[in-house]
Amino acid sequence: MTEQSHTTFIVDGMHCGACTGRVERALAAEPGVTGAAANLMARSARVDFTAPATPASLAAALEKAGYPVAQAEARLEIEGMTCASCSGRVERALAATPGVISAAVNLATQSAQVAYAQGTIAPSELAQIVTAAGYPARVKQAGAAPAPLAEKQAAEAAKLKRDVAISAALTLPVFILAMGAHLIPGFHHLIMATIGETASWWVQMILTALVLAFPGRVFLRLGLPALLRGAPEMNSLVAMGASAAFLYSAVVTLAPGLLPASAREVYFEAAAVIVTLILVGRWLEARAKGQAGQAIARLVGLRPATARVQRPGGAVELPVEELASGDIVLLAPGARVPVDGELTEGHGWIDESMLTGEPVPVEKTPGAKITGGTVNGASALAFRVTATGADTVLSRIIAMVEEAQGGKLPVQALVDKVTRVFVPAVMALSALTFALWMAAGQGFTHALVAAISVMIIACPCAMGLATPVSILVGTGRGAELGILFRRGDALQRLAEVKTVAFDKTGTLTEGRPALTDLIAAEGADPDRALALAAGAEARSEHPLAHAILTEAEARGIAPLPARRVRAIPGRGLSAEAEGARLILGNAKALDEAGIDTAPLSTQAQTLAQDGKTPIWVAHDGRLLALIAVADPVKEHAPDAIASLTAAGVETALISGDIRPTAEAVARRLGIARTVAEVLPEGKVAALEGLRDHGAVAFVGDGINDAPALAAADVGLAIGTGTDVAIEAAEVVLMQGDPRSVARALTLSRAVMRNIKQNLFWAFAYNAALIPVAMGVLRPFGGPGLSPMLAAGAMAFSSVFVVTNALRLRRAG
Repeated sequence: MTEQSHTTFIVDGMHCGACTGRVERALAAEPGVTGAAANLMARSARVDFTAPATPASLAAALEKAGYPVAQAEARLEIEGMTCASCSGRVERALAATPGVISAAVNLATQSAQVAYAQGTIAPSELAQIVTAAGYPARVKQAGAAPAPLAEKQAAEAAKLKRDVAISAALTLPVFILAMGAHLIPGFHHLIMATIGETASWWVQMILTALVLAFPGRVFLRLGLPALLRGAPEMNSLVAMGASAAFLYSAVVTLAPGLLPASAREVYFEAAAVIVTLILVGRWLEARAKGQAGQAIARLVGLRPATARVQRPGGAVELPVEELASGDIVLLAPGARVPVDGELTEGHGWIDESMLTGEPVPVEKTPGAKITGGTVNGASALAFRVTATGADTVLSRIIAMVEEAQGGKLPVQALVDKVTRVFVPAVMALSALTFALWMAAGQGFTHALVAAISVMIIACPCAMGLATPVSILVGTGRGAELGILFRRGDALQRLAEVKTVAFDKTGTLTEGRPALTDLIAAEGADPDRALALAAGAEARSEHPLAHAILTEAEARGIAPLPARRVRAIPGRGLSAEAEGARLILGNAKALDEAGIDTAPLSTQAQTLAQDGKTPIWVAHDGRLLALIAVADPVKEHAPDAIASLTAAGVETALISGDIRPTAEAVARRLGIARTVAEVLPEGKVAALEGLRDHGAVAFVGDGINDAPALAAADVGLAIGTGTDVAIEAAEVVLMQGDPRSVARALTLSRAVMRNIKQNLFWAFAYNAALIPVAMGVLRPFGGPGLSPMLAAGAMAFSSVFVVTNALRLRRAG
């Protein structure tokens, strides 16, 4: 019979009896719902349900009906998870809790992200539920400085290193006493002639007991309680395998009369070596996982501990945690900026490579924004603090990367299904192995060795780490490249993208018009033409006017004074300069003034075809020059498009600009498809039209791009753009360089390729070696595989997965 569950949602959008009815009907229509009751006064809805309904599907149904559930999120830090069975058990315990909408547990980061209905449960209660499941947990406080994974793994690795040293020192004599006869001729006779077989067994038993009681107690402490709860996991398999070998050997040593003479063999070395080798594997795994999490550690390390703050009595040194908005911080040459602020005094250059990946320092003048974690150049500066703590750009980047690293990819669904039954299945196979070899007449000891080998060789660790450790390294590498994945699943969806659509202005172009061409008419002085044009545009706020004035300033040309400046709608402007009429505008403005444009008409057509805006300059009834203004294409935009095309991805341009300009830019860059003259809503429709080839990514930077960024399969926001665009996107490119799009695609594909390699290894390893341990496959002869070889193989399996993921540190 399917288990009945219930949950309660806070629904703030209910305002009348009709609302409660609609909420109840929306819930009741979901398959599996057995009862739904909405309470208008409490603004809540209680639901009783069975499978296939889930809290997430019920919340989605209310969202679709127009009554979204009030949600909150909590992040838990969890101890004691060692394999995929552990993380799966924690996830199921959370998901089964009334009020929890979704839970994602990450084995690599030892954390859980939980979305829950507000008012139904507290984060501390979620931590208690996980703790009750056998895994101590605590709530990570919002805004708290993150404890980097690399630090936690370093501490764990240091402890495991000590345990390995102790275990190896105790195991080595046991191994020599047990296996010396197989390795050294005459060794067995030497033992028999000196201490004797019984004393040798006693020494082995005492040393093995010490191995199990001290360095190996972690397996007993975690594995046996999990077994008693009916929820066995990786530690349970090791505990059972090592304990079975030890207890059987102890019976042979202490009460040999209970067993027939043919069964009086000891396997203390198997128990001791199993523990030692698995500890070695976990030590190497912890070291590798620490390296995997170094990206976050490096980001955290960018924050200095103290800052010099200006006070009425002089400068004082304060901890960064005590800084407040409005404080004036004094920044010495070469010092790292402690928090975000606005420059108030000084002029210098700041290295922002940690933020953007760009190695070239950025010039800063009073009023410029500076970011915590960046490095001051050779100038002494002062700035006003504008953000501290969790509100700084660096803290938000760290939080963003951590959230992505804690996410789960759709590809992990199969792993979750397998690991749920993996350990019980392995225990059943172990019991079956014992029974089959006993039935085959191989004897008790052979059957026991084979059963122990099956338990030891099975490795749910590799399956559990296959996906999260690749995400961990991949998102960390992305942060180093200035590519921030706001959600982990964006990695998978970006890797599947077939078309990348770009906004034009500010994304592929600089976003600010510039004077690109100045062609003088025959006999005219181009500098004088520019001076006249600059004088007429001196008071204008139009972007084209700004481009003319900027060029004049760059050339050191002073604007010639103009008066009686007036706009001519649809034509341009006219003014009086040097006692004669000055006209700036399009060809129609000059035609109406009776001025011949034929001498430069061919050049004007060419400029227009290139997406530039021709501006004619005439003075005193005579054509002086043709000026072209355009939004210049970013330096590396052609390389970005070429890289995407080489990667087999189709490119498109979606712009609100006029068609000739948009098509000219697309043509220059080699973009295949162009959609022009669209409003923000039109960009969403344009994306739908591009989905005929598969998933579509959209790259933009402005407020008007936010709808398209949200509607695309993957939205990528240029980090130099608006906060609205960044919030709507799933991937943030900290650089304004469009090549970051190709890098993000390359990185996402590398991560997915790495995940598939890890999953193949994890499944293939278990599929191949469990039958070997059972003796079904017999490449080594005998009834099965030695427990010591099984332990070595198991330890190597998870180390292989983590080491393979570390290759992503060179990706992109």
